[in-house]
Amino acid sequence: VISGYIPGVLAITVDYLDLSIHGRRIFEELAVNITRTCHLMYSKSPSGLAGEHIRIHRDRWVISGGYELRPEAIEAFFYLWRRTKEDKYREWAWEVFEKIEQFCRAPYGYSTVLHSRARHPRQDNVMHSFVIAETFKYLYLIFSDDDVLPLDTYVFNTEAHPLRIRPEIPWGEST
Repeated sequence: VISGYIPGVLAITVDYLDLSIHGRRIFEELAVNITRTCHLMYSKSPSGLAGEHIRIHRDRWVISGGYELRPEAIEAFFYLWRRTKEDKYREWAWEVFEKIEQFCRAPYGYSTVLHSRARHPRQDNVMHSFVIAETFKYLYLIFSDDDVLPLDTYVFNTEAHPLRIRPEIPWGEST
């Protein structure tokens, strides 16, 4: 699931690279396909939550481990939504949010679950800091208007903190 951040990188960098039309298409298709795989990691799990470990052998998916409330798939849904405006990305994000509410909500926050393959997974009493900083931030942003942290004005670091793009600083030039 951690590699789910890659579609966002592809979707954003395609505008900044000097690519042919064919090259752009490859980047965009790769972003879409990885994002679809992220969604399948959730939808193929009996709980609707992605396991920490997933192996794909031919058409067989082997899902194991708990759900750690990681943000990467939701991050991919966010970037692809902003790029394409295809409703499926918001729908996928909402499905994940509903499962988080159903299985991860705890009396004082949100908990990881022990086994994502269980139909009713048991909570593990662990809440990572990235749940609020990243997972819920991307869920908020995917349902917000595009003028909330616009992607032509802000870039997100690896912890989803928005950093304002400063066009007066030239790219690729040493100082």
